[in-house]
Amino acid sequence: MSDTAFTSPQEVEVAFYAALARADLDAMMAVWCDDEEVVCVHPGAPRVVGLAAVRNTWQQLFSDGPRLKIEVTQQVVSAGTVMAMHSVLQHVQIDGDDELHPPIVATNIFIRGAKGWRLLAHHASPTPDLHAGDPDAPMLVH
Repeated sequence: MSDTAFTSPQEVEVAFYAALARADLDAMMAVWCDDEEVVCVHPGAPRVVGLAAVRNTWQQLFSDGPRLKIEVTQQVVSAGTVMAMHSVLQHVQIDGDDELHPPIVATNIFIRGAKGWRLLAHHASPTPDLHAGDPDAPMLVH
């Protein structure tokens, strides 16, 4: 884990998305807590648990270098003194792809420890393409 002292969950989240956009593995791993029960779920991928497994998934994702532009919107925050949860929409643009994709819904859970705030869990899932099919169809809630 990095010696960087994040003073708020928001600071961790900004660093997380900056590392993601730069495909910077060291910066990405600096935001995670050193708890072996860290959890990460990438869109459409299985859950991974533990720092080594989380690092491996980011390393694979970053293997082609920086290629993502990410805008985070509609943040919903629930925060206490030692734990915070952020639910956001991630609008992801891939370099060279001009297609508008549905947003990805993500939940980021942060904990505060002796070395400040860190990311404990990141879960990202695709949202349904609301522009496809019948716009009057009811939304499925599960």
